[in-house]
Amino acid sequence: MSLDDVKKRFVEEVKLRAYDDKYIDKAEEREILQIALQQGVSVDSARAALAQVCESNGYVLESRVLSEIKDLIDTFASNDGKIDEKEFTDAVAQCKKRTQGKKNDVQCKRMVLEVIEENSFKVKTGMFSNWHAKVRKDVGLA
Repeated sequence: MSLDDVKKRFVEEVKLRAYDDKYIDKAEEREILQIALQQGVSVDSARAALAQVCESNGYVLESRVLSEIKDLIDTFASNDGKIDEKEFTDAVAQCKKRTQGKKNDVQCKRMVLEVIEENSFKVKTGMFSNWHAKVRKDVGLA
């Protein structure tokens, strides 16, 4: 199989998975990368090609959204080392914008909470209320 054939197949795989919702989630990304690896393409080249295809076709790449949210939360936490409720709300709004409305509020809240927890960010709660526990319960993580 020539390099051009590999590229064409790769682009077709991306378009096939993003055709209905214009969104590539982590599972679909993994499948696409595995196909590329089977064709002899390196992981880095496959990731770069995937990002390029998504950008040129207006597809949302979930791993990129998660990376951007992590960077945003990292910036929020840099001032006092904790994430407060307003910063969480801002991150959710940014997530919703970056996913181009493909994810609803609950899904965006869950994504942001997962980024906070996977990266061990601390949260700041009030003396009389715990917004973090309430949001975790609302999205089904508690």
